[in-house]
Amino acid sequence: MKIRFLGAARQVTGTCFHLSINGTQILIDCGMQQGEHGSEGNRSRFLFSPPDIDYLILTHAHIDHSGLIPKLVKEGFKGPIITGQATADLVTIMLYDSAHIQEKDAEWLTKKAFRAGKEEVVQPLYTSEDVKAAVPLLQGKRYGEIVSLGKGVTLKFWDAGHILGSGSVEMWYQDGAKEKKIVFSGDIGKKDNPIINDPEHTEIADYVVMESTYGNRLHKSMPETIDELVEAIKTTFKKGGNVLMPAFAVGRTQDLLYILNGLVREGRLRPIEVYIDSPLANEATKVYLSHPEVFDREASKLFSLDKVSGVKLHFTESVQESQAINRIKSGVVIIAGSGMCEGGRIVHHFKHNLWRPECSIIFTGFQARGTLGRRIVDGATRVKVLGEDIALRAKVYTIGGFSAHADRAGLLEWLGSFKSRPEVFIVHGEEDTALDFEKAVREQFGFVTYVPKKGEEYEI
Repeated sequence: MKIRFLGAARQVTGTCFHLSINGTQILIDCGMQQGEHGSEGNRSRFLFSPPDIDYLILTHAHIDHSGLIPKLVKEGFKGPIITGQATADLVTIMLYDSAHIQEKDAEWLTKKAFRAGKEEVVQPLYTSEDVKAAVPLLQGKRYGEIVSLGKGVTLKFWDAGHILGSGSVEMWYQDGAKEKKIVFSGDIGKKDNPIINDPEHTEIADYVVMESTYGNRLHKSMPETIDELVEAIKTTFKKGGNVLMPAFAVGRTQDLLYILNGLVREGRLRPIEVYIDSPLANEATKVYLSHPEVFDREASKLFSLDKVSGVKLHFTESVQESQAINRIKSGVVIIAGSGMCEGGRIVHHFKHNLWRPECSIIFTGFQARGTLGRRIVDGATRVKVLGEDIALRAKVYTIGGFSAHADRAGLLEWLGSFKSRPEVFIVHGEEDTALDFEKAVREQFGFVTYVPKKGEEYEI
């Protein structure tokens, strides 16, 4: 087998690994790059021929793993997209949402060019029609179901515990007369994440390709995290402001609803009004509720439509409804995408609230280098929002314990489940984080390790 690391190599986003096995070409994920130079990278040519790819294996629905699928299909890929059952449902709505954003951005850039006197029509990266062509290729599989790709290649998914439907991939292939196994971790969840089950493990592999997003830090415990959330909300409301929570529409939004609902039920928060300002989050929540088969035991009992009653919940659909929220000056929680603040409705709420010292921003997820969210987390005092310089006077909270990713300890525990001694490729982490995690893996387990650079190829 040859494996090329075409994305998420010494960076977090744009996951894409290209495998060549016994004449079969396979992609593991086909994700969009986010942050600095993301747009340029997403528009660049693939480093392979899309019509020559036989299979795409999709670990989960997040756009940094799935967002270039319509472009792949547009450029000639016609093979099956093999993924988990819930992921097939989630990624469909996410890709249509992404296409809508691409179309709107292209329209805006075209108008901007015309105003500047340039006869330039900007084409979207892909359209809703490209998504429509991609959706029939999705094949949803159950956890544990053996899938044969032919030529001695088989695989199965098991629960990665990251978001609904997320999977790690266990793949067997023939190396001459010998069968070998490679495991792709996907994004590994932390234990006790709300709603979904803890990550599953396998014990034997020759090679492991694993993420390292939080490979150099530890999360706070969930009780500490929830205490901090309660204090942030109470303090903000006491000052007369609003709470802004940038959140990924899939995964984090549903977790936060579940937690806030529980806090009101327990009396730790008074009944509060929560605005979910994301049509995608609305649709994703419906998908979550349609897949109770992958809920953990507690969520199976409590998380259903008739139980989401501890908070007064408002789902906004139209732009007019979204704009109306900004007439509310205090006492509400606003959850909106995008999670890294690179677009979406959250930036409009930033424009109306960042400069207000009585307000707060609560970050509950990873902020990639080069994103607006990262600049805020890193302590910027002024930021550019929708072309306007805004003073950042709102209180900023970074509450890492809500992350859907395992921290350093969780990643090492996951890797420590292997009874064999696999060679380990460390990906999906910023360069310093991935190198720090590599050092920890070598010290703790003595495994042979690699931290691939983008475009590097290995024969295994």
